[in-house]
Amino acid sequence: MDSKIKKLARTGYVAKGVVYGLIGILTFMAAFNMGGQTSGQLQVIDFIEKQTFGNILLVLITLGLLSYSFWRFFQAITDPEDIGKDKKGKAKRVGFFISAIIYLSIAGYAIMKLVNIGASSGSGSTQNGMMSFLTGDIGVYIFAVIGIGLVATSFFQFKKAINKDFLEKFDYKSITEEKRRKTIKNMGYLGLISRGIIFGILAFFFIRAAIEHNTGNIKSTTDAFAFLHESPMGSWLMGIVAAGMVCYSIYVFMMAKYRKFRT
Repeated sequence: MDSKIKKLARTGYVAKGVVYGLIGILTFMAAFNMGGQTSGQLQVIDFIEKQTFGNILLVLITLGLLSYSFWRFFQAITDPEDIGKDKKGKAKRVGFFISAIIYLSIAGYAIMKLVNIGASSGSGSTQNGMMSFLTGDIGVYIFAVIGIGLVATSFFQFKKAINKDFLEKFDYKSITEEKRRKTIKNMGYLGLISRGIIFGILAFFFIRAAIEHNTGNIKSTTDAFAFLHESPMGSWLMGIVAAGMVCYSIYVFMMAKYRKFRT
C-alpha cells in the first residue's frame, strides 16, 4: 500500500481519537457535575471552536476527519487489504462506506463553522426540510433500516470485544513491551463494549420511532447518553460508558501508531 495512504489513515485515526476522547471526557464531567456537557461528535466540534485558537484547532481536526473519511472510502471502494467479495467482506465494505459518509458529514459541519456559514442558522431550513421528508411512510422505512443497521453494528462491537477480533488489526506479537500490549487489549475491549451500548440504545430509538410512526426527530449519541442519565443509577451509568469512550479513544490512538497495513 502506498505510504501516503498509510499516513492519511494514521492522521485520520488521530483525529478520530481526539473526537472520541473529548466526547468521553466532556460527558464524564457532565455525569458527575464537574462541568462539561453531554456530547456527541457535533458538540465536540462546537467545543473545539470555542477554545483559544479554536479556528486553528478546527482546521487541524477537519483535515484529520477528511483524511479518515478518505481512508474509509478507499477501503470500501478499492479493498486494499483484500477483505474479499463474499457476504462478510461486502458487509464490512458497506460499513466502511457508511463510516466515510458520517465522518465526511462531521468534517462538513466543521467546515461550515470555519467559513461562518453557520451550522446553526444555515442548517435550520435544511433540517426542517429533512424532517418533513422523514415524517411520511418513507421515513418509517428509513428509520427501520437504520435501526436494524445499528442493531448489527452494536452486535458487531460486542463480538469484536468478546472474541478479541480487534487485535488482528495490530502486529500484536511484534509489540514486545507488555504494558503497551495490555493497553491495546484493555482499552480496545472496554471501548468497544461502550460503543456497543451506545449503538444499541440508538437502535432502540430508531426502531421504536419506526414502530410508532414518530420519525420527526433524529436521535444522536447525545440522546443515548441522556437516556443513560435518566435511568436508575443514571450518573454512574453515563459516567462508566463515557469513560469507556475515553478508553476507545486511547485504543484509536494506539491504532494510529501500531496498526498494520497490508503491503
